[in-house]
Amino acid sequence: MTDYGTELLRRQLADLCKNPIDLVSVGLADDSNLYEWEILIMGPDGTLFEGGFFKARLTFPADFPNMPPTMTFISEMWHPNVYEDGKVCISILHPPGEDAMNSQELAIERWRPILGVEQILISVISMLSDPNDESPANLDAAVQWRNDRPAFKKKVRQIVRKSQEE
Repeated sequence: MTDYGTELLRRQLADLCKNPIDLVSVGLADDSNLYEWEILIMGPDGTLFEGGFFKARLTFPADFPNMPPTMTFISEMWHPNVYEDGKVCISILHPPGEDAMNSQELAIERWRPILGVEQILISVISMLSDPNDESPANLDAAVQWRNDRPAFKKKVRQIVRKSQEE
């Protein structure tokens, strides 16, 4: 990682610790590694995820901020925009530029070096509040969200309870 990227991460971590975002707690997974962050996201009020405590990891690449980090939920998650392995799939975490495989997603919606961790976390909270089932990462969750909302709600309630016990 460049000295610039390291310094940027150090500054963003310090800023988020001093001025935390509502519903989010951040810290290093290991004090000796600035490129692995532990995140705790509380389910936003008024959403199906309300009351949950979801652990996630933010892993920064060597070429940050030119390329985006990867965010993965460690806690169980049932959401159209989260792969079964916990990896979050939202535009802001996709590499910069146009994607020939996804014409629905504009370059401006994807990662740009000017963005930071705060924007990622706000986007993830927004994702929990408002799933995008147009281009799902978890097809089963998206189909259930679309076609069987009561079953989707029941499954999310189960993971919220599980997250409270972890």
